[in-house]
Parts: sequence; C-alpha cells; structure tokens
Amino acid sequence: MTGPSKKFSDLPPRSRAMIIVGAVAQFVLQGAALRDLKRRPSAQVKGPKPLWVGLSFVNYLGPIAYFAVGRKGTEK
Repeated sequence: MTGPSKKFSDLPPRSRAMIIVGAVAQFVLQGAALRDLKRRPSAQVKGPKPLWVGLSFVNYLGPIAYFAVGRKGTEK
C-alpha cells in the first residue's frame, strides 16, 4: 500500500520542470516518427506501417526504435 498521492502543484519546481521537459520530448519524438511514417513509402519501412504507428505510442522507446531500426536506407 502506498501513501497519499502528490498533486503536480505539490511537487518542487525542479521536478515539475523535469516532468514537462520529458513530456515535451516524448511528444516531439512521437510527432516526428508519425510524420516520417506518413511521408515515407511503405517500401522504405521495415515491417508494416500500422505496427510502427502503434509502437510510436510506447513512451520514448517506440519512436527511438523506429528511427534506429524501422527505416530502410534510401541508397539506390
């Protein structure tokens, strides 16, 4: 059993700032991954696009995995 939950406003300013920075980073990563998936042809994506869209919602790990291993090179 845990103690009473803290409200966001009860947290110290540094903790609030870190939470906000983390949330912004997640939204930027996810937005970039979703935008890239929308614009990139299916032939340049490793695996099905809908799978990567779903994985992009996994905090940090999903978008980073997409950029690290989900895209095929564009070499000709």
